[in-house]
Amino acid sequence: MPIPCEVVGSIPRPLKLQRAFAAYEAKQITFEQLEPEINTACEDTIRRMEDAGQLVVTDGEQRISSFATYPIFDTLNGTGLAENLVDDGSGQVSYSVGLTKASKSNQPFSFYMRSTLQCMYCGSICTWVALTPILRFSRATLTGQYPTYKPEPSHQQKWCLLRRHYCPYLVTLLGLYLSVAGPRVPVTIPYRANSFADGHERRLPRLVSGPFRFKTFAADYMARGLHFAQNLVKQAVVAPSMLSLLYPLKSEIPGYTREQFLADLCDQCEMDIRKCFQAGAVRVSMDFTEGRLALRNDVRNPWTNERLLDFFLELNNRVINRFTAVERVHIGVHTCPGGDWDSTHSLDVPYELLLKEMFKLNVGYFLIQCASEKDRNKVFKLIGKHIRRDANGVKQMAYIGVTSTIDPRVETPEEIAQMLIAATKYIPTDQLGATDDCGFSPFCDDKKPKHGSSPDFARDIAFQKIAARVKGARIASERLGF
Repeated sequence: MPIPCEVVGSIPRPLKLQRAFAAYEAKQITFEQLEPEINTACEDTIRRMEDAGQLVVTDGEQRISSFATYPIFDTLNGTGLAENLVDDGSGQVSYSVGLTKASKSNQPFSFYMRSTLQCMYCGSICTWVALTPILRFSRATLTGQYPTYKPEPSHQQKWCLLRRHYCPYLVTLLGLYLSVAGPRVPVTIPYRANSFADGHERRLPRLVSGPFRFKTFAADYMARGLHFAQNLVKQAVVAPSMLSLLYPLKSEIPGYTREQFLADLCDQCEMDIRKCFQAGAVRVSMDFTEGRLALRNDVRNPWTNERLLDFFLELNNRVINRFTAVERVHIGVHTCPGGDWDSTHSLDVPYELLLKEMFKLNVGYFLIQCASEKDRNKVFKLIGKHIRRDANGVKQMAYIGVTSTIDPRVETPEEIAQMLIAATKYIPTDQLGATDDCGFSPFCDDKKPKHGSSPDFARDIAFQKIAARVKGARIASERLGF
């Protein structure tokens, strides 16, 4: 049997559709005016995916706001938000990394220095300033995203000498005085507390009352586009672990306990999967991008500092284990470090921390980001070590990502074939498959900055990558003797 291929789910929405969504959010058009644009995009997506050679297709999630929010509202600005949810900016941030880029929603991080810390801070700043003539620069200017330095003009060398010899002592004495007799000195550092690597963020609404119910199921969207497909259809769904972040992290909702919420959540997620199969999907994959992010341990984004991975795995298994082994063969889990706006939220989190635990999920297959990893062989080795041949009655499959969804360069079929062959050194060939690193556009307003901020161009690239993946898997299969 040749190496199987599967798409994760999303495809960039055409610019025309994105503008139509924006107009709908602004109440400039009705849903009846929006729907024809959605149908056109869905039909085009399915047709082009089939033309690329993908045997099991999706509608590219053209109808939904995002993989994480489709059950609770219609658009990213909260149109159609369920009555017991509030989108006031106080909910959990679904993605978070450190500072890289300022924006209007940045909040300052302030702290107060005392005594010795104050002196050390003042002294270190002064020492850096004093060393400028030695380091051959004194002025830092910003060119693009990187600092550039201009050498100190010769007529300022005398001042630099004075600064070098006397500034550290004078300011250190000042720091000593302030630490004893002066007020506490506030230090403010602006940072983007909750963001992707490019500085943007995605925030979930918060639940304020029970019971929790899906407003819309994935199958409701899928069923509207089935008639466009000639091939088999799959559907991606949100994981219960992601939606668990709707509930307050440190408190309980009056009259609706956390355990009541989790019980309702599991029931709704089970129904979400079953409805997809009943509507005609042959495969259903759960998006679990929050798995790697849960290991960030970033105090600036509280939930990532709560060691939630074990809880996430247990919660997801509560749903997965409700299905028979025959059903679980066709239920998968997708993991990635994010791929929204061509940026990631947890690519720097050590992958081994997740992979050694993730295969505890009793699903039949995994869609695993690999192409954008620096050390792919290390990832292959971890997969081969931890993947199970018997996950409660199911042999697990590892579909490795062989195309980067945030890089506009299209991988060649030969590159993909070589990557798959390299993976067979560590992963049994009967447990190996090929996929893309992520959905190509997890959120409906993705402008794809690395693709020239052109969703239409990014859309073309996505289908080229899918075609290359299918061809590369075929080449690898032939060389491996399948």
